[in-house]
Amino acid sequence: QVQLVESGGGLVQSGGSLRLSCAASGRFASIDAMGWYRQAPGKERELVARIFSGGETNYADSVKGRFTVSRDNAENTVYLQMNSLKPEDTAVYYCNFNVVMLTTNYGMYWGKGTPVTVSS
Repeated sequence: QVQLVESGGGLVQSGGSLRLSCAASGRFASIDAMGWYRQAPGKERELVARIFSGGETNYADSVKGRFTVSRDNAENTVYLQMNSLKPEDTAVYYCNFNVVMLTTNYGMYWGKGTPVTVSS
């Protein structure tokens, strides 16, 4: 019933910027938390940034001051602005939404991931 589509990943040089987007489609009442996670080869998936319905955010220490998460509730979309990218940011980035369904049930949905490669 809910699908997440990510975009914006790609190849960028160290110090450059990218903006990731993730939009939800389907039928639901609202979206609570919107988050970005990433997974590098051989490592566990980790939280990068998260934004809640009231606008509260949190970030991994490794990206604080460089990444900014925002959301557009009218478009059911979350963004991740990534600046001052480093090679260590290379990973597949996944969006994750906690969705409030029309029935008031909750659902967790993941995007398929978008790769980000930062070259040195």
